[in-house]
Amino acid sequence: QHGITTPSRFRNSARRSSIMLRSANYESFRMGVKDRRMQGYPVVCLYATVALFGLLVVAALRTSSTSPQMAQMSRQDLMATLRSVPATVRFSPGFASTMKGCDRSSLHTTTTRQRLVPRSTDTSQISKREQLKQIKRQDGFNRMGFKETRPTAEKEMLDEFQSDVIKDMRDNLYTMEKGDITFRLAKDFGFCWGVERAVQMAIEAKLHYGDKTIHITNEIIHNPGVNDKMAEMGVKFVPVENGVKKFDQVEKDDVVILPAFGATLEEMKLLTDRGVQIVDTTCPWVSKVWNSVDAHTKGGMTSIIHGTWSHEETIATASFAEDYIIVKNMQEAEYVANYILNGGDKAEFMEKFKNAMSKGFDPDVHLKKLGLANQTTMYKKETRAIGQLLQKTMMQKYGPEELNNHYMEFDTICDATQERQDAIHELVEDKDIDFFLIVGGWDSSNTRHLVEIPDHEGIPAYHIDRAERLRPDNSIEYRTIDGEIKVLENFLPEGKVRIGVTSGASTPDAYVADAMNRIVLMKSSISNTV
Repeated sequence: QHGITTPSRFRNSARRSSIMLRSANYESFRMGVKDRRMQGYPVVCLYATVALFGLLVVAALRTSSTSPQMAQMSRQDLMATLRSVPATVRFSPGFASTMKGCDRSSLHTTTTRQRLVPRSTDTSQISKREQLKQIKRQDGFNRMGFKETRPTAEKEMLDEFQSDVIKDMRDNLYTMEKGDITFRLAKDFGFCWGVERAVQMAIEAKLHYGDKTIHITNEIIHNPGVNDKMAEMGVKFVPVENGVKKFDQVEKDDVVILPAFGATLEEMKLLTDRGVQIVDTTCPWVSKVWNSVDAHTKGGMTSIIHGTWSHEETIATASFAEDYIIVKNMQEAEYVANYILNGGDKAEFMEKFKNAMSKGFDPDVHLKKLGLANQTTMYKKETRAIGQLLQKTMMQKYGPEELNNHYMEFDTICDATQERQDAIHELVEDKDIDFFLIVGGWDSSNTRHLVEIPDHEGIPAYHIDRAERLRPDNSIEYRTIDGEIKVLENFLPEGKVRIGVTSGASTPDAYVADAMNRIVLMKSSISNTV
């Protein structure tokens, strides 16, 4: 209050004292509550008796009446009787025991805490978030993994995906020298927590369910080597025909794994209705984005999703939004902002975003209140820039005082994505690096964004999805930032070379080590030839 900063040790001491005081007072508080409950026990019994009498009367009316109107009125009478009982009594053990023998199927209450109503199969009036909650509450839904198979799964993960080479580099300032080659490894790279969790849960599920048929709705992660391992384990990938997944092969009591980037609400409902066992490996950061678009819906806002409309994660996120439009980059965001401020050719707008908007989307109606969300693997600087653009646009359109009514934004960029981007930015500052080798799935969004960073600084960057792209004849097959697959002959130069190395969040350490070992062998063969 007086501009004086209290030392942290005093603040912590005061906090500990407060906690001790609350602990000391808790027991007397608890005993006081107990005494008050005992004093009110006769009242509880009276209310319970009144409620039971009401139940008996209503039951008699319903039994004697064949009229639907009378039956409906009886339910209303019943609810009125129950509501007359104070909440403290309704949730008391005495009242619960009184109600134990009642027919609860007629208690149509919306209080989820009481769990008195069978879950409705009609989802037309239920929010998408609530539909997801209902699916997760099913007995056949697992999102925690399997403890009994976890130790074996952890051992498999270590044997398959860890590398002593990478460990040694971490211990040696992320540097390794082999002859004329110096490798500089980014400080953050490779498997993120969400990806590692998803792969391990899939292995745990396979070990747990044994001979049961196991499907997965998409690639578990965007890495060809890891997905090959899933296939070797006997996991079946749901086939896709003309862009549509075919669930015909999935039968009742089969096991279906949802991948790290999630699945659509429609897919989850289909699988639940089919009676399968669902193992949900969705990354919690992706679920965080789903919570954001739900907040947009509650606020009557349209979700502006920064992502690629064909990416599995963005498809899943869009399924939890009511009204949405997907923008791929700043250029598309600027197009939308310009339409908000100045209007434009509606037909052109609809054609431009025909694959990237919700059903019934109308730019003249649905761009008045906006909420920003994103695909977690997008380039963070661009997402922030798009957010600033939209905020400025809505402020300009409606005024600063109305901004909160027309724009909402949450930070939903994945920590792992940002850490890997920051690490390669730091490595780019080393001007002695000749080129970058970036390992990760060609369909991996976060890996592609890593490639863009050195490329924008004018440093060559080669994106490979597996070590085999480095060929014994000193050539490399790689993906450009434009998506082209090219082959470069005479890849490694003669003499000394410094190589920056990193990998996407879906790439195991062992795969990065394999790629570096191949480069060492290629360089050795060049030296021997010379």
